[in-house]
Amino acid sequence: MKFTIDAAELFIPDGTEESAALARTTHLAIGAHQDDLEIMAYDGIVECYQQPDKWYTGVVVTNGGGTPRSGIYGDYSDEDMIVVRNKEQKKAAYVGDFAAQFLLAFPSSMVKDPADQGPINDLAALIEATKPEVVYTHNLADKHDTHIGVTLKTIAALRKVSAEAKPKKVYGCEVWRDLDWMVDDDKVAFNVSERENLQMALVGVFDSQIAGGKRYDLATMGRRRAHATYHQSHGVDECTGVSFAMDLTPLIEDDSLDPLEFVQGYLNNFLSDVTERVKKIQG
Repeated sequence: MKFTIDAAELFIPDGTEESAALARTTHLAIGAHQDDLEIMAYDGIVECYQQPDKWYTGVVVTNGGGTPRSGIYGDYSDEDMIVVRNKEQKKAAYVGDFAAQFLLAFPSSMVKDPADQGPINDLAALIEATKPEVVYTHNLADKHDTHIGVTLKTIAALRKVSAEAKPKKVYGCEVWRDLDWMVDDDKVAFNVSERENLQMALVGVFDSQIAGGKRYDLATMGRRRAHATYHQSHGVDECTGVSFAMDLTPLIEDDSLDPLEFVQGYLNNFLSDVTERVKKIQG
């Protein structure tokens, strides 16, 4: 495939020929940074893991060069960090038995620029090549600007592709700001209890982030465990890990829907829930 950025890569862990590797994809995850996929889209990874008829492909949109760093990585340049983070992402793709891993290498500035069509064009091309049944990306209430940029570029790309390439479901997942606040009827709850060893391994390979000062491994597992317990107040725990997502599918079914107004609908539902609950008890 031809990409906008010369440094972009396509990594296929098991060495399958490119077109065949991409065509087998059933679940596609599109994240901003190296390690976002393993945090936000584990549902897709475990759904496909060691399954002959289901395959997970990952897409990392940015080069990851601007990451905070400390310890042994403290003196690394942005270029050094790009090399390290891409190597870590390839390790995760191998551990998770991915069909393929795209590293599109865009600087964050291009992803956050609403006029830049480069990320949209690359994403549309790889969606056409993979024709996934399910797509995971960031949610529209995430507090990281680059994550929002990736979500909007993903929506634009999905609106651009052929009808045959459009997935059945599109989910906006948790990284920077979880979705526990959403009204229960609005949120998608994924049971991610299975294979805690795989979950830890996937996030654990990103040593530059963990040893560099952010315990994403512990935080990710802790959030999933907390969601499992706090999801329902009037029942015992039915699983040991839950992750939440926002259903973005309507945005690719109806191109006239504005993403901002769409997410405001979820926010308004939350406001109404809080308001009515307090009013009911307050009397």
